[in-house]
Amino acid sequence: MMLDGNATQRLVAWLRAQLPDAEDVRVEGLDRVNFGHSAEMMTLSIVSRRGDRDHHQDAVLRLRPTPPALLEPYDLVRQFTILRALANTAVRVPRALWLEETGEVLGRPFFVMERAAGQVYEMEPPTDVADSVVVRMCQSLVEQLAAIHTVDLARTGLEALDSGGDHLERELDHWAAELDRVKRARLPALERLRQELRAGKPEPCPHVTLVHGDAKPGNFAFAGGEVSAVFDWEMTTVGDPLTDIGWLEMLWMQPVGLSTHPAAPRIDALLAHYQSASGIAIQNRPWYRAFNAYKMAVICLIGAMLIDDGHSDDQKLVLAAYGTSLMTKAGLTELGVEQPVEDGPVLPRDERIQQVLAPAT
Repeated sequence: MMLDGNATQRLVAWLRAQLPDAEDVRVEGLDRVNFGHSAEMMTLSIVSRRGDRDHHQDAVLRLRPTPPALLEPYDLVRQFTILRALANTAVRVPRALWLEETGEVLGRPFFVMERAAGQVYEMEPPTDVADSVVVRMCQSLVEQLAAIHTVDLARTGLEALDSGGDHLERELDHWAAELDRVKRARLPALERLRQELRAGKPEPCPHVTLVHGDAKPGNFAFAGGEVSAVFDWEMTTVGDPLTDIGWLEMLWMQPVGLSTHPAAPRIDALLAHYQSASGIAIQNRPWYRAFNAYKMAVICLIGAMLIDDGHSDDQKLVLAAYGTSLMTKAGLTELGVEQPVEDGPVLPRDERIQQVLAPAT
């Protein structure tokens, strides 16, 4: 979404109301952020005049995606609350500034946060960076994950997010419901993986913590070898921290971003560093990897069905649709299921794939 003149005027008027001590407010450099697809984001500079001086504040506007979105229900208020609660903790988050939850200004709810310094390596590894700095970046990433997992839930008020003790059951139920909601027919491989996960569910980690839910390297910004900010709190909950570890493990294997740099530490070394920083013992790794492969597979399937139904023309979702089969097989392998199992209809129809991937004319 790019804002037309009327929408920009409404945004400026709304920002003036958030800055009542400013004599005038304008926005500069409004531009869409092109990475990610769970929400829409725009960068901007908010210029507020006080006396004879202009104050420039670099910001990011996070807009609720057009429903139906990849992750529903999509709760911006919850994300804003989490960012506010983490402001005075060891977790490095952008400062949450203002929330517009009615949708009256831009047609959908949004919030504004400060723009964090640093670089995000979503698809490409760092370049022109010393190997020692890359190693430190990776260590800083897991240190921030440890910081998330050691947040004082009572002091921050985040214990109210969810009941932590039933987290694994809640997650299995949620992704099973999402699978059943979007599937077009039987999906034998995914359904087998779901069955195996339930049958082999371990005792949860004895530590109940804040759980980020999407702790992929592309959700961390880096400056000077250190994490400068952690983003994308859509799937955050309270529960078993090892679900974040399994997610990181699966994503560390993907051929994109920070983990593909030749100097990036192997996952075992990183997890040893995490254990030292967090005091949380890592166990049952194959099950947590399999669970997160299942979660990834279902998210890819949701994206495929959004394409199939005409709700989205996002080429990233078409390409990600092929991940359903790959992730399902990876999850089954983690649980010792080696024999082939049929996928069923996990891709959009061929005509929709060709339509979305066709070059613009």
